[in-house]
Amino acid sequence: MPAPSRASRAYVNLARVVRTFLLSSTRRDWHGAEHLAQPGGFIAVGNHATNIDPLTFAHYLWDNGVAPRIMAKDSLWKIPVLRSMLTATGQIPVSRGAASAGESLKAAEQALASGECVVVFPEGTLTREPDLWPMQGKTGVARLALATRAPVVPIAQWGAHRLLGRYRKLLKPIPRKTITVVAGPPVDLSDLYDKPVDGTVLRVATDRIMDAVTHQLEQIRGEQAPAERFVWRKGMPEPGR
Repeated sequence: MPAPSRASRAYVNLARVVRTFLLSSTRRDWHGAEHLAQPGGFIAVGNHATNIDPLTFAHYLWDNGVAPRIMAKDSLWKIPVLRSMLTATGQIPVSRGAASAGESLKAAEQALASGECVVVFPEGTLTREPDLWPMQGKTGVARLALATRAPVVPIAQWGAHRLLGRYRKLLKPIPRKTITVVAGPPVDLSDLYDKPVDGTVLRVATDRIMDAVTHQLEQIRGEQAPAERFVWRKGMPEPGR
């Protein structure tokens, strides 16, 4: 299939390897691709249950004509070979430090202004919710969305945790795992655009985004998420370890 028009040669070569693996190890149950047809740059947000989520998420986007720019933790850039691949494909490193975080936001804003798709996993790490429901999101995605007014497309996925379990290092490609990915319509944040960007507005926007992703995941799983979203803080026990 043709590569997305915005993909570099390095991106195409890497995608060829990743797709070969995923095509042989997964079955794809994909829906909602019509919501990816945005007139300019857009933010794609998703739930995060396992370390292989970014690849299955990117697979969905790539095969639907989008070359994603994923915001990922900067520690990945400390791994020499991985650093080269991430840099060559234009992924965006994210640091928790105030100054570096501002640089990440600026890079994301520039990508959106150029018409790119920027991927954000708002939880900032693997969910610690015991049953793998999305937990409370961090407000960086809201800050980016309100600063750029770019559409925020919620995308829920389920099944990648069977290919690689949460916290696990051993892949289980046999038998092939079904990966369900569903994109929904952009989250309406227009009523917040002209309000002062304070903690309250950022939390409202973030919760609205997480609600949209969670609702789609409920439809995929055929279950209802807990009434209160799980809140995890560093130092708390981690389920499944």
